[in-house]
Amino acid sequence: MRNDPHVQGGIRLQKVLSQAGIASRRAAEELIREGRVSVDGHVVTAMGTRVDPGHQVIHVDGDLVITDESKHIVMALNKPVGMVSTMDDPEGRPCLTDIIGDYPERLYHVGRLDIDTSGLLLLTNDGELANRLTHPSYEVPKTYVARVHGEVKPQVCKQLLKGIELEDGPIAVDGFRVVETFGDITAVEIRVHEGRNRLVRRLMDAVGFPVRELVRTEFGPIRLERLQPGTTRRVKGNMLVGLYSCVGL
Repeated sequence: MRNDPHVQGGIRLQKVLSQAGIASRRAAEELIREGRVSVDGHVVTAMGTRVDPGHQVIHVDGDLVITDESKHIVMALNKPVGMVSTMDDPEGRPCLTDIIGDYPERLYHVGRLDIDTSGLLLLTNDGELANRLTHPSYEVPKTYVARVHGEVKPQVCKQLLKGIELEDGPIAVDGFRVVETFGDITAVEIRVHEGRNRLVRRLMDAVGFPVRELVRTEFGPIRLERLQPGTTRRVKGNMLVGLYSCVGL
C-alpha cells in the first residue's frame, strides 16, 4: 500500500481530504490523528502520509471519499411508461439509449423496470457498484407508489408485512402504507429489497388489489423527487457517497 510518508510523487492525505470537500486541512489532520481515515482498507494515522487518489481507495468513518467524480458516474433517470429498460430493443420500442445515447461514458443500467412501470432507474459506469446494488445479499431497499382500485384496509398492510406465498417463494415487504385516497383510487407505498420480476404487481395481485399505475420513487438513498419523465440527473456529493456506503464500498 502506498501510504508511506516517504513515498515520492503522492499527495498528502490531508490535502486530498480537503480537496474532496471532507474537511479543512487542519480538520483533516485531526481525522487522521483520531484513526478515522483508511487507505486501501488500512487505518492511517501518520501525518505526512502521501497517497495516489487516482489508484487508492480512501474512506473516512467508513464512507468512501470521492476524489474524482468522473470515475464514479451515477445517473438517476425517470423512465417513462412504454420504455424498455435496455440500451437497445430488437422490436424498435423506446429504450434507454433514446435518453442517454449522446452521453460520452458507457453506462450500465442497474436492474430493470418493466415496460408498464415508470420511475427511478440508476445508471453507472461502475460495474462493481451496479452488481452490488442488484445483488440480493446487500438488501438495497426500493420504494414504489402503486395506484389501485378500492379501499385498502389495515389488514392488507398486516398481511404484506407478515409475508405471503408467491409462486417463486415467500416474500414479506419491508414497509407498506396508504398514501392517499381519491374517490375509488388508493395510492399505496411499498418498500421491498428483493428484485424479483414484477414483484410489486404480483404482491398486490395476491392481496386482491391489481395495480393500475406503478412508479418507483426511491432506490437505496436516491429519490426520484421532481425529476421529469424522460430526463436524467447526475448523482453527486453526499448522495453518491451514501449510495456507495449502502453496499459497503
